[in-house]
Amino acid sequence: MESKPRDNRLVLNRETPARTFSGYILLVVLLAVAAASIYGIVSLSQFDGDPSLAQVVPRILGPVLVALIAKGFFLLQPNQAAAIQLFGAYQGTDRNTGLRWTWPWLSKRKISVRIHNVTSERLKVNDKRGNPVEIAANVVWRVDDTAQALFDVDDYREFVNIQIESAVRAIGSKYPYDDFDHDELTLRGDGDHVANEMAAELQERVRAAGVIIDETRLTHLAYAQEIAGAMLRRQQAQAVVAARHTLVEGAVGMVEMALEQLSAKNVVELDDERRAAMVSNLMVVLCGERDTQPIVNAGSLYQ
Repeated sequence: MESKPRDNRLVLNRETPARTFSGYILLVVLLAVAAASIYGIVSLSQFDGDPSLAQVVPRILGPVLVALIAKGFFLLQPNQAAAIQLFGAYQGTDRNTGLRWTWPWLSKRKISVRIHNVTSERLKVNDKRGNPVEIAANVVWRVDDTAQALFDVDDYREFVNIQIESAVRAIGSKYPYDDFDHDELTLRGDGDHVANEMAAELQERVRAAGVIIDETRLTHLAYAQEIAGAMLRRQQAQAVVAARHTLVEGAVGMVEMALEQLSAKNVVELDDERRAAMVSNLMVVLCGERDTQPIVNAGSLYQ
């Protein structure tokens, strides 16, 4: 016979409402049964003669019934849920707050559905250009499906923390730290985009645990210590080059405008030599780092 291949796909649990009851009603029942049991035991002790089996059995079952009812109580705080199980089989989740009650042979496993705030450790990651950077992120998350969180992963808190580290490393290596040419997205200059992509990446990773990612933000971003000094000098050099480039472009435009207006208004006739001298002087004035000192020529331009 031809063997069928095994289906290795993970069968995920899904949260369903549990059939539980208000604990306050059962509390009244418990008090009534306890009072009846106490009255029966006291009356039996005052009975003359040997009591019959019909008189003893109800008085024995009373305390047993009280113990069974008491075992079914459990308390849920706001934003807390309880997964109900029958001999290990999932029966549903109760999200109703206050005093609750279920059958005593059912087990209750509580889980918090509050918002969790986690800040990852500073991780050393190589960015897109291979430069080591230190990066950390803050993640806000909460449990959405209690059945998946409890039964589809071993420890959902540890699972989320590991996936946060993996997502931070993945996003940190996807973008360069900085780019002065503004040709691509960077970790430093496009924090909102990087945070949104990290949230989407992390959400896909923790979906199997029934967790919802509400927000992610980068809390720390810097070059690693071993290259921080060199990268700072590189950034300064690139900033100087970029500033010089902008300055030269502006100076050329101003010189061109000055020559055009002088020629258009016939202020002065400039031959090639005079034009070259004016261009040289204007470029020195506009591009120099220090203030220029004017020199007044009282003679001919050619002297």
